[in-house]
Amino acid sequence: MDVVNSILESEDAQLDSKKSTKVHKDIEPEIDLGTLLLSDSNALDTKELRSNPNTYLQQLTRDNVQLLINNIWSLPTERVEEAIVAQLPAPQYILPRTRVIPKSKPLTKWQQFAKEKGIRTNKKNRTKLKWDEELQKWMPRYGYQRSKAMEQKEWVVEVGKDNNPKEDPFTAMSASKRERQSKNELQRLRNIAKSKNIKLPRVGLPTVEHFPKPSQLSTAVTVAHKSTASLGKFQERLPKEKDAKGILTKLPSLKRKAKEIPLNLKEENEKNKNLINTILSNKSNILNIDSASSSTAKRKKVTTKTHKGSKKPKGGKGKRDMHMKVGGRKRR
Repeated sequence: MDVVNSILESEDAQLDSKKSTKVHKDIEPEIDLGTLLLSDSNALDTKELRSNPNTYLQQLTRDNVQLLINNIWSLPTERVEEAIVAQLPAPQYILPRTRVIPKSKPLTKWQQFAKEKGIRTNKKNRTKLKWDEELQKWMPRYGYQRSKAMEQKEWVVEVGKDNNPKEDPFTAMSASKRERQSKNELQRLRNIAKSKNIKLPRVGLPTVEHFPKPSQLSTAVTVAHKSTASLGKFQERLPKEKDAKGILTKLPSLKRKAKEIPLNLKEENEKNKNLINTILSNKSNILNIDSASSSTAKRKKVTTKTHKGSKKPKGGKGKRDMHMKVGGRKRR
């Protein structure tokens, strides 16, 4: 019986694999060939789904895919190399994306200039190696071997008429190389800031963007004058230049002004007399007599207070008989 059942199952599998391409549906499904979408609104067979869920869902999927393929091959086709391709129509439904549409990378300053001027570079088709006429061998355009090749080529440097004979030309070359590298790095950071719409401070004189009002410019000039070590005492000023209003009181370095030093003995004596008069006058409350007298009275009361009925326990002077005392020390 097992052999017969296996033969019957194999025949059923062959019949399933050779099913007809015609599929019957009670309600015709909606098909959007532009997005390859098929929506089936027919009711499911609940009994079949509960008894054999896997086989039922596989059959349902197979029928819907067959319908979609039938509609695709009803479209006009063309041959591309060795394949036959169907021309899909415009989509009817707009399907949502799972992720955000990637933004195009902004062009750098050089790329934008090359695009405006029509300059084309073939970096993709260019090989990494380049023939060096002086060394007579293939050398890379960049990297470790490139720097070694430059050391072999520039092992002797001629000192020109404009150069200083006492100056080392190799150090000058390395310094200029570092300057170029730092310039390229600065330009790269500027390109990143430009792509993210970040405004950078300009080098040189301030523009209207930084100081739209004239009062802001005068405030900046005043703060710059007072930011020196001498608080602007030896700073040169323009003719008819005045400090900004209300800014000197806000500066932390100018909130407390130092008192003037007396120039002679007479001024010093007057200053000391004024200090003594302010101390001895009734206006200055240096010592609060009421609070001082109340505190002394409280202290006297505390010292005169006695505790009746309480005596300090006397010690045993180090002698203790463990056989006579039982139960430990008495607690009070």
